[in-house]
Amino acid sequence: MTTLTNDAARHVARNRTSQVAAFSVEFDNWDSVAGGWAAAYRLGQATIFQHEKWLAAWYGAFAGQPGIEPLVATVRDRVTGEIALLLPLIRRKLKRVCVVEFADLELTDYNAPLLGPAAPREPKAAAVLWRDLRRALRRLPGGADLIRFKKMPLDLPGGSNPLAMLDGAGPCALNGNLVTTGEDFDQYKRSLKRDVRRVLERSWRAFTAYPGAAFRIAGEQDEALRVLAALDAQQSARMQHLGVNFVLDDGAHADFYQSLVRNGVGDGYAVVSTLTVGEEIVATLLGVRSGPRYVMVRVSNAGDKWSGCSPGRLVIERTMAALHKDGVREFDFSVGEYDYKRRFGVMHLPLVDIGSALSLRGLPYAWRDRAVRELRNYPKLTAYLKRGLAKPWSREEN
Repeated sequence: MTTLTNDAARHVARNRTSQVAAFSVEFDNWDSVAGGWAAAYRLGQATIFQHEKWLAAWYGAFAGQPGIEPLVATVRDRVTGEIALLLPLIRRKLKRVCVVEFADLELTDYNAPLLGPAAPREPKAAAVLWRDLRRALRRLPGGADLIRFKKMPLDLPGGSNPLAMLDGAGPCALNGNLVTTGEDFDQYKRSLKRDVRRVLERSWRAFTAYPGAAFRIAGEQDEALRVLAALDAQQSARMQHLGVNFVLDDGAHADFYQSLVRNGVGDGYAVVSTLTVGEEIVATLLGVRSGPRYVMVRVSNAGDKWSGCSPGRLVIERTMAALHKDGVREFDFSVGEYDYKRRFGVMHLPLVDIGSALSLRGLPYAWRDRAVRELRNYPKLTAYLKRGLAKPWSREEN
């Protein structure tokens, strides 16, 4: 398809004020689009989780798994040929239903498109794009029954998320948790509750009383992978103690995190920080960074032996202080409700879900998903129904 020059594209756009352009959709595997994706991301049009290193690690680990088909969508303005959205998707079977969803599998905290210059800026154009995307998915060889897009931010660095503008978008069961520190990190710490500050100060004194106690951000690949192995072991021990199945250190999940750390530490995208005493790793924190924003992904500690110095909270606070000196101003504690996040003064970031049936087989699932989203607008009613039915309505049927 021929792409018009920028001047010509703007001229076309000015003369289409009364109509909304249609969109074309192409599907590829990750390897076919990776180079162009990296260039588009550098324009600042997506969240940290749409960074090419995250997606390269994700598709590299999961694209070859049984039942998972990579489906990276490029959506273009049909007249100008300019990119509107890039969507990192997969197609997989859940029971009898073929579902199209983001490349996530509960590993990606925020799912979103990468915005291009032709991205819709108002609901009418977003609705047309949604229509054309659904049509293209129905025409795929093998077809699809259901779209499920979950955990989408309302706003992206390049503008509003067009998928969040759609009429069917509704509240997600999860939310983000963001701390914005400003230029003065000490002032941010003073804004925390007094008991939180005291615990952090007391914990640091207790920790540094051990000979050889240190905080460090891993700078080399081998060191970072060694810390990742400790993180896996510590989290596995914790989950086993709680009686919870742990999979992040196994198979494709392990491949994903190892690739992320191996290829991301060198340029600072993957940030691996630790508290150590001599050779012993007391606590670990894995996060990802892009410019002034950092997102925490996994945190662990070595257990009860070190509980007197609150190592989990301490490694977070020390990492924040170190990255603040290096220019980070937004610290995202990612999704999930935990007390330690509230202690750091997080602000909730709303997320939305949207879905659509693509066939008669997918229709009951789409209706159910829509009902779940609508119920989240009435939290008291949702709580009542959970108690009455003894089943959490927010749980997906996988």
